[in-house]
Amino acid sequence: MAISIDFSDSSGFEVPEPERFVRLLTRCAEAIGVTGEAECHLTFVSPEEITRLNEEHLGHEGPTDVLSFAISFEPQFGLDIPRILGDIVVCPQVAAANAPEHAGGEHSGTLQDEIALLVVHGLLHLSGMDHEVDEEAEAMESREQELLGEFYYGVSR
Repeated sequence: MAISIDFSDSSGFEVPEPERFVRLLTRCAEAIGVTGEAECHLTFVSPEEITRLNEEHLGHEGPTDVLSFAISFEPQFGLDIPRILGDIVVCPQVAAANAPEHAGGEHSGTLQDEIALLVVHGLLHLSGMDHEVDEEAEAMESREQELLGEFYYGVSR
């Protein structure tokens, strides 16, 4: 299996060790059953850019911390073309502002912990999970915590 993560950062915000999130995304994708050749894009953007994307694609005003755009392109006719899972777009500035309110348990309220949470959250959206109803939200949050426990909190920070 070869999962390729394309990372870019146009946020203008200093995020220490962004390669940790690429590794986290790769491990979590494998854990949720992504097999074969697959691609995913992880992008850090500014508050202005995430606001534009949030308004353009979801019709919501203002900035948000993470957006996911699923593609799930499956190869056809035996061609060796990788599946494209989609894009995870994170705004580190919004994440930094939100991090303290998520402190508790293993989440220490740091930017690093918040971005890890958002990366996993975004990946689960790409896999089809959602949190529109309570049961789905509970299942998604539970899976987030399982993945973070195994591939982030259990690894040296």
